[in-house]
Order: sequence, then structure tokens, then C-alpha cells
Amino acid sequence: METAVFCKGITKVFGEGATRVDALKGIDLEMRPGELLMIVGPSGSGKTTLISILAGILDQTEGECCVLDCNLKEMRNAELTRFRGKHIGFVFQAFNLIPMLTATENVAIPLLLAGMKDEEALQMAREILVRYGLEDKLDVLPGSLSGGQQQRVAIARSCIHGPNLIVCDEPTSSLDHETGVKVMELFRHEVLEKNRALIIVTHDARIFSYADRIINLDDGKIVP
Repeated sequence: METAVFCKGITKVFGEGATRVDALKGIDLEMRPGELLMIVGPSGSGKTTLISILAGILDQTEGECCVLDCNLKEMRNAELTRFRGKHIGFVFQAFNLIPMLTATENVAIPLLLAGMKDEEALQMAREILVRYGLEDKLDVLPGSLSGGQQQRVAIARSCIHGPNLIVCDEPTSSLDHETGVKVMELFRHEVLEKNRALIIVTHDARIFSYADRIINLDDGKIVP
């Protein structure tokens, strides 16, 4: 796999006529395995739209988008769902944790969906949560966790199944500096050293030094 991500001429349009919004206006992007790419830019510049397309959550309007050598737009829905479940991890800005499941159960979800036995999946989830400093929160529901703790649970869930591409929307925004550094070190160890690719949308200048490359998105275009 020579490229983790290859995009050419990606556009995304929402709505029609007076309500039309051109969210992306011709994005060209290549990314190699083992690379940590950060995307920065003002609110409304198209950052979340772009990473949602790369993660197979949204379709582009025009252009070519190949992720891990697969053209996402050519996949049927069931095939795309399987592909995402096996190869892509996504950290949502809103966490998207299931409120009635414990931290351990939330993190185990990707493994359970892949068919792993319950106890094995839960044990792997406990181990990664311990590495993320949440050893005393394994059986706690999301509603009883702080925002930073919920964010670490969401990040652990994105990594646990060993995806080839992890896409994160503001993964350190709710973390203090020390915890943010710890999370970035874990990302570097668990993702980059295993030749996976990591894309982070962020406004957090404290973590810029971890990037191999930073691109600036403004008004739906990559700018210098």
C-alpha cells in the first residue's frame, strides 16, 4: 500500500439553489502509511466534511477518493460498512459514546462487531483503557465521566481494532496539557509505529509538534 489516502478534485455540495453550500471546492490530498497529518483552519472551512468523506461517512459530490487503495464511492453500503468497521477508526468531537454501556463496553464495540468473543473483547478494552490512565473508570457509565475522560474512552475505541486509518475531530480539545501529551504519545506508539495513518482536525497548537505535516483548509480549499 503506497498511499493511505489519495484524493483528487474532491467537492462536496449541500443543498440546492438559494440553500446551496459548497463545503469543499476541489481538494487534492495524498497521505502515506505511517504519517500523522493535521488539518487546521477556521470553523466552517470544511474540515469535518473532508474527514467524514475520508472515513466513508459522507459521499463526495465530485472527484476521486481512494482510501487504503479502495475507491469508497464504488462500494455498496454493506461493503462500505464492513470496510469502515475493519480498517477505519473515527473519533467524533461529540464522543458518541453509548450512555447505557460502561467505558469498557463502549471501547469493546468494534471488536464485538467484528465477531470477537465477549470476554476477549472486554479484556482488550480494559487493557487499552489502563494504558490511557482510566484504570479506575472501567465500569463507569459515560454520564459519570468528565469530558476529558469521555474523550479518552472515545480515542481508545477508535484504536482498539487496529485500523489502518484513524481520523480524529479535535481529539485533545477536552484534555489538559499533560493528558493531551500522553494521548499523542500513545497515538504515535500505537498508530504510527505500526505503519498506520492518522488524520487529526485540531485547533490545539499544543500538539502541532507531533504532526509530520499540517495543511490549512479555508473556505473549502487547501491554502498555503
